[in-house]
Amino acid sequence: MHINRIDELLIQSPDAVRVPLIGQALCAGFPSPADDFLESALELPRWLVPNPPATFLWRIAGSSMEGAGIYDRDLACVDRSLKAGHGSIVVAAIDGQMSCKRLVLDGNGARLAFCNPDLPAFAVDEFGEGAIWGVVRFSIRWHVARGQLS
Repeated sequence: MHINRIDELLIQSPDAVRVPLIGQALCAGFPSPADDFLESALELPRWLVPNPPATFLWRIAGSSMEGAGIYDRDLACVDRSLKAGHGSIVVAAIDGQMSCKRLVLDGNGARLAFCNPDLPAFAVDEFGEGAIWGVVRFSIRWHVARGQLS
C-alpha cells in the first residue's frame, strides 16, 4: 500500500481515536502571524493517543527543529495534558503566536531553544507574553519525495 496523502491514513477501527488536525502550520522558527483553525481529523490508534480530548496534530513549517528530528511538513502530535519539563519539545504561545521549541529550564529561568546550532535560545519573557501550550508527544514523518505529497 502506497500512502501519499494525510487523508489516506484514515482508518475505521473501534480502537482508533479521532485527533484534530490544525490547519495552520506550526512555526518551527520564529512565530509568524496567522489564525489557527481545525482542518480535519485523523484516526490514530488509541495507544498512541492516551488523552484524546487534549491531543492535536499540527503540521510543522520550518527547519529550526531538525536537531530534534522534526522536519518541515512533519505532523507533530501535541498533548496539552502533559507537563513540560527540561528538554521537552513544546508548543509555546509567544505573544499569541504558536511556535515549536525545546524548553530549557535553568535555575529559576525558562528559555525556549531552537534545535539548530545557528539559532540562539531566548528567554520566554524576551518576547513579552509567553506560555507553554502543549508538549509534543511524537511526530509523523513522511519518507517519500515531497513532490509525491499532495
